[in-house]
Amino acid sequence: MAKEGAAGGGDGGMSESVIRKVLVSYMYVSVWIFLSFSVIVYNKYILDPKMYNWPFPISLTMVHMAFCSSLAVALVRVLRVVDLPSSPAMTPQLYVASVLPIGALYSLSLWFSNSAYIYLSVSFIQMLKALMPVAVYSIGVLFKKENFKSSAMLNMLSISFGVAIAAYGEARFDARGVALQLAAVAFEATRLVLIQILLTSKGISLNPITSLYYVAPCCLAFLVVPWVFVELPRLRAVGTFQPDLFVFGTNSLCAFALNLAVFLLVGKTSALTMNVAGVVKDWLLIAFSWSVIRDTVTPINLIGYGIAFLGVGYYNHVKLQALKAKEAQKKAAQADEEAGSLLQERDSHADRKTDNQA
Repeated sequence: MAKEGAAGGGDGGMSESVIRKVLVSYMYVSVWIFLSFSVIVYNKYILDPKMYNWPFPISLTMVHMAFCSSLAVALVRVLRVVDLPSSPAMTPQLYVASVLPIGALYSLSLWFSNSAYIYLSVSFIQMLKALMPVAVYSIGVLFKKENFKSSAMLNMLSISFGVAIAAYGEARFDARGVALQLAAVAFEATRLVLIQILLTSKGISLNPITSLYYVAPCCLAFLVVPWVFVELPRLRAVGTFQPDLFVFGTNSLCAFALNLAVFLLVGKTSALTMNVAGVVKDWLLIAFSWSVIRDTVTPINLIGYGIAFLGVGYYNHVKLQALKAKEAQKKAAQADEEAGSLLQERDSHADRKTDNQA
C-alpha cells in the first residue's frame, strides 16, 4: 500500500510538472501574440493617413533599426547578457557573405510590409500573409532546400486559391498595397530560406539579440539609400513636423520586445508553436480590425481566408508529423547505439573473464 501511495504521489507530482510546463508555454504564446498584435496595430496607427498621419515607412523602419541596434550593442558589449558565436567566429568575410544578404532582404521586407499599411486594412494584410508558407515552400524548392511533392504543391495552391477569393471580396482593394505586401512576403520567405543556407548549414546559431546585433546595423545602412531618394525630400517639404518621442519610443520598444519574445517562444516551445500561435493572432487581428478600427470585412473575405486557413493548418500538421518522425528516428538511433555499447561492454567483460580463467 505504501508503494502504491508513493507511486500515486509521483504521478501527482508529474502531472503538476506537466501542467506547469503547459501554463508556462501558454504564457510565452500569450506574450508573443500580445506584442506582435501591438506592433502591427501601432505601425498601422502611425503610418495610416487617417490616424497619426506619418506616412514614412522607411523612416519608421530606420527608427526601429537604430533603436534595436543601440540596445543590442548595449546588451552584448556593455552588459554582456549574451555571448557572440565563437564556433565558427563571425569574421568580416563571413559577415559579408552570410549576414549582409540577409540584412538586405530584411530591410526590403520591413520597408514594403510597413508601406502596405498606408494602402490596406490590417485585416486584409493578415489574409495576404497567409501566403507565407506558399512562398517559403516555393523558394525552398527553387534553392533545393525542400523536396517537390505534388501533395504539398496542391496544398499551396489551395492556400493561394483562398487568398485570391479573399482579395476578390476585399472592399478596399488597392493594387499598390497588394503589390507591396506580396513583395514583402517574397523577400521575407527568401530571407528565411537563406538563413538555412547561409547560417544554419554553417553551424552559426544566433538568438534574436545577437541577430539584431549583426543584422540591424546593416539593415539600417541598406535603408539609408532609398530613404535619401524617396523620403528625405518629402520630410524636408513637411519641415515643421515634430515627432512625438513617446509614440516613437514606445513603438520601437515594442518592436525590440517582440524579438525577445520570439526568442523565448521558440526557445521554450518550438518554431511550429509560433506558427500555430500566428494563426490565432491573425484571427484576433481580423476581429480587432473589424470591431475597433472599423475596417470592412466581407463574407467573401472570411470564406477565402477560411480556405487559406485550412491549408495553413494542414501545412502545420504535416510539419508536426515530420518533426515527430524525425524525433522518433533520432530516439531509435540512440537506442540502437546504447544497445550496441551494452553488447560491446558485455563481450569485453566476457573476454576478461575468460582470460582470468585461463
